[in-house]
Amino acid sequence: MSTRSRTAAILEWARKVQAIAQNGLTFSKDPFDRERYQQLERLTATMLSTELDAPLATVRAFWEAEHGYATPKVDVRGGVFQDDAVLLVRERSDGRWTLPGGWVDVNDAPSAAVAREILEESGYHARAVKLAALVDKNRHPHPPGVHHIYKLFFLCELTGGSAATGHETDAVGFFPVGALPELSTGRVLASQIERLYQHQLNRALPTDFD
Repeated sequence: MSTRSRTAAILEWARKVQAIAQNGLTFSKDPFDRERYQQLERLTATMLSTELDAPLATVRAFWEAEHGYATPKVDVRGGVFQDDAVLLVRERSDGRWTLPGGWVDVNDAPSAAVAREILEESGYHARAVKLAALVDKNRHPHPPGVHHIYKLFFLCELTGGSAATGHETDAVGFFPVGALPELSTGRVLASQIERLYQHQLNRALPTDFD
């Protein structure tokens, strides 16, 4: 097993065990059962810290804000095209490029969330015109991550604004789909951008999923 495959397997196992513990703490009222679920959370963090050679405090922080029934997180990405070029923003965190996007906030409609993220990260106003894909991040060759994430890819159209960086981005530009810069692959893959472009060319394509 490759190092990448082993890491992915460990993270999948940790997510499952953490979800069991979190759900148990959500529904159990028995103090003895709750203590066992808390022990399970601590054990999961300790084993993940050891396997990934990461500080225990860092691993605990991954899930410390998670309460209630465990569900996947929702990430939205907006595909904006001008002819054969796609709008990308460069992330300050890793110096790589991605489709504008981010987490969906509570009370946000996904289409409103992607429009907000495009504005905040690129300076452009846009509207969502089609949900092109809803994918499970774990089923695609993104780098392994701690959280289980559903990614919603919207085809969007510009309605105004001009290029401007944001708190999380330090560059904005349009790039030919066939000549993409180095991508922040935890956020988007070249194959996903290429598929979005197919939806741009043919709006009648059905929404992709999983």
